[in-house]
Amino acid sequence: MPVHLAREIENLKKSILTLGAMAEQAVYEATSAIENRDESLARHVIENDVSLDETEVRIEEDCLKTLALHQPVAIDLRFIVAVLKINSDLERVGDLAVNVAERAAFLATQPSVDLVFDFRAMARKTQDMLKQSLDSLVNLSADRARQVLRSDDEIDAMNRRTYRIVQEAIHAHPNQTELFIHMLSAARHLERIADHATNIAEDVIYMIEGVIVRHNHSRLDRRTQNLSHVQDPDREFLD
Repeated sequence: MPVHLAREIENLKKSILTLGAMAEQAVYEATSAIENRDESLARHVIENDVSLDETEVRIEEDCLKTLALHQPVAIDLRFIVAVLKINSDLERVGDLAVNVAERAAFLATQPSVDLVFDFRAMARKTQDMLKQSLDSLVNLSADRARQVLRSDDEIDAMNRRTYRIVQEAIHAHPNQTELFIHMLSAARHLERIADHATNIAEDVIYMIEGVIVRHNHSRLDRRTQNLSHVQDPDREFLD
């Protein structure tokens, strides 16, 4: 590998790991703001999203510059393509963390109400999936990345249970419907963060093995099964 290309790839590694750390921190702080009714922390997550977005743009520009100047091939090309995709996923994770933080900021200003589902467990599982997906990138571990894929089923199951629990809570306490909907929204954003962690893990496998697992039949079967349980969760609240 030419020296200049090696240097650019090393810089990209550092940059994507920096963005990953920023996204992890945003998710941690946003979920903590929900759990602790901390409006100040929620506002901090929202304000810091600008920095995360700027980092994402810089990484994309560096990837495109490296592709244009060095025309990498084989594993170097796969690495840069993977970084471009992971970069986009991490930016979306940051946006979703902001969405959770916005729910936290609202809930912090309302009368205290017990979380009707195990938000902490869902948050911790989501954070762990994101961490493991980034660890698989750091350690170039396809095995660890595949563990993230397997964990996605658990988050999906948690999300389905949450819809049912919140629906029951709304029927039992209709005067608190708005609060419950905000809780449900936070859970939904966590499930989407877990999806992005899964995307990152898939990209790591592609980078290491050159195999696209995104359309793996077993995963599609699981998604079909999930949809059979809740085809249109939002509509349940309209019935």
